[in-house]
Amino acid sequence: MKNIFIILLVLLSHNILIPQQRTLKKVPKEDHQYFLDFFTSTNPKVHKLAIKHIETNWSESFEILAIESLYFLNHQSTTFKLFNILNKKTRKNYGYDFNKWYQYIWNKKPTYTKEYYSFKAALHKSLDSRFNTYFLNRENLSTIRLDEVRWGGVIQDGIPPLRNPKMISANNARYLNNNDIVFGISVNGDVRAYPKRILAWHEMFTDTVGDTPVAGVYCTLCGTVILYKTEKDGSQYQMGTSGFLYRSNKLMYDQKTQSLWNTLWGKPVIGPLVEKRIELEYLSVVTTTWGAWKKRHPNTTVLSLQTGHKRDYGEGVAYKNYFSTDQLMFSVPKKDKRLKNKQEILAIRLPTETDENIAISSKFLKKNNIYQNQINNKNITVFTDKSGSHRVYFTAKTKFTSYNKQSTATDQKGNTWTIYEDRLENNKTKEIAYRLPTHNAFWFGYKAAFPNTKLIK
Repeated sequence: MKNIFIILLVLLSHNILIPQQRTLKKVPKEDHQYFLDFFTSTNPKVHKLAIKHIETNWSESFEILAIESLYFLNHQSTTFKLFNILNKKTRKNYGYDFNKWYQYIWNKKPTYTKEYYSFKAALHKSLDSRFNTYFLNRENLSTIRLDEVRWGGVIQDGIPPLRNPKMISANNARYLNNNDIVFGISVNGDVRAYPKRILAWHEMFTDTVGDTPVAGVYCTLCGTVILYKTEKDGSQYQMGTSGFLYRSNKLMYDQKTQSLWNTLWGKPVIGPLVEKRIELEYLSVVTTTWGAWKKRHPNTTVLSLQTGHKRDYGEGVAYKNYFSTDQLMFSVPKKDKRLKNKQEILAIRLPTETDENIAISSKFLKKNNIYQNQINNKNITVFTDKSGSHRVYFTAKTKFTSYNKQSTATDQKGNTWTIYEDRLENNKTKEIAYRLPTHNAFWFGYKAAFPNTKLIK
């Protein structure tokens, strides 16, 4: 026993029998987490430590973190201190004019680090948990500047898309006046009209039109309605409104992967689908009046007021203030003052063939109701009718000399052609000239999406 006691004393003296406490290595806190402390803690001491760290360790990459934090911060003392740091470090003082702060950021090369993706995900997930998926761990799955992606003020599908909406006959659409603006489409003979007064409240519809799955996307801010085929290479994409914007242009999302899509490009720009290099095919949309569309297409169907949502669907009600001025709600990196911001243009491009891009002022086309030009060395003709709506066709060597501003045009040989939604047809020879898909847009938004576009005014 004595020997055992001695052995125990020796072991204890060398701490061999005492359980060793494992020292946990403290993981350093990442810089962006100090900005998030303003939202995850209400403790003034935590805010004070965060402010101290930010000021002491300031780098240019903090600028966008500070700006986006200040956009949401409602703690007066912390807001004041963070603004002071931002003003001092940038030598700018734009106050709460966040459009100017973003303009400052966009006028130089990106300075953010990969931490910004985690920050943006965490910052916005308190608004909608689905926002977290848009950005988290997607730093290598993006084709656009992340600091140009701004929250638009709504949750995912907070502006509710119309899914397979009820359509009614033209005769039953007694709520519409002849001067009401509609967006007309024709897909495989299925002719439909979507009144602006309804679609502006929903900004998207998804449906099957002419046996083709489609999504009609209305970016009210940039004045664009684009009709996309939502099936590509055997996959069908169920689109929705993400709640975010890129250069004042709404970003769509697809339900399966939660990738963000650029509305004007028809491409995923953040998320796993970026790697697949998808580009949706788009179809023509005619912006016209109900009276003109109904006269041309008496058998058209049109959106019913029974959308399942309670809204004031009166003409001109939705976005009334925005449409009534040339001011922007969300800024863009650069403005081209050759036209007013919201002056309407006709967008002409062939994305599968060329990067060439043409924007023609609608005012110019109203004065030139037959306008001929080329894109990718292909002759095209634009016909503008009495309502101001445009239709564009590949017309090869045919030159047109007159147009009745409705549905008939005459060429240089005296032949008459009938203007259909999908084609021009020579009434004598039955020669066909096919339609080129186009849509209208506000000048500022289209130019922001396609900086190299050629303007005709």
